[in-house]
Amino acid sequence: MTEWYYAEGQQRQGPVPAHDIRQLFQRGQLTLDTLVWREGMPQWAALRSAAEELQLQTLAAVAAAPSTGFDLRGDYAAIDNGTAPLPGTGPISASPYTTHAASAGLHAAEVVYAGFWKRVAAYLIDYVILTVFAMIVGAIVGLGIGGATGFAGGSATTAGVASQLAGALLGFCIGLVYYGWFHASSGGATPGKMAIGIKVVRSNGERISLGRSIGRYFATILSGLILVIGYLMAAFTERKQALHDMICDTVVVDRWAFTDQPQLQRRELGAVAIVVLVLGGIGFVGIMTMMIALIAAIAKMAG
Repeated sequence: MTEWYYAEGQQRQGPVPAHDIRQLFQRGQLTLDTLVWREGMPQWAALRSAAEELQLQTLAAVAAAPSTGFDLRGDYAAIDNGTAPLPGTGPISASPYTTHAASAGLHAAEVVYAGFWKRVAAYLIDYVILTVFAMIVGAIVGLGIGGATGFAGGSATTAGVASQLAGALLGFCIGLVYYGWFHASSGGATPGKMAIGIKVVRSNGERISLGRSIGRYFATILSGLILVIGYLMAAFTERKQALHDMICDTVVVDRWAFTDQPQLQRRELGAVAIVVLVLGGIGFVGIMTMMIALIAAIAKMAG
């Protein structure tokens, strides 16, 4: 069964079967100028252009005089089965997205998925933000636990273990709130994703719910547990989905995807992503160098 999408303001609705499109039109919720799209169409187009495919008949006479006021929507049965003439025929109206999207090398219905390196850059930014915040909160909590343990006569070892456990739990909760709330927000993006220009949405372009966002956070743990293979899948899957995206029916796309300005989508990394990746690479090399030097020093001392 062919499924259709239709534009409602700046939001994309669907998918719905052709039967529902006819019913929406008969109820006046869709007009002949409403933008629609289905898989196989190169771009969004006015509903009038799909009238024949949707089994909707039109009157050529009305096209010459669209102001005559023909309105047969009251005859629900005739409209629904495609036997009633519909007003507003004539030259097909092009989608207002078409010209701009073509100039950007994109079809209006095309979606630019965030590639692996864009996602890595966004993650690095979020990681730094979360690390700094967690360190500050962790230090405050650690001091509180240390003071309370000392006041109660506990040992320093007990205070240290308690601080580490509290820090681990606190870090998990901070990450859960951070990713859960931001991904479910109207922008669908954490500060890192905002900086890179990407967002998380459902596979059909809808905003994800808070429950799905929290579930996605737990799914990322699974992606990491299997030797980070779940994350690496984003570099090879068709829609750049990681394992947790597949589990939760989400995709990471350009921030202008599924909006009324799809021509603003960009495939290239962008300056911010490039700078972040370069700095991240330098930091990684520095850490690895320090680890190698430390291992060499320990081996020398042992020898």
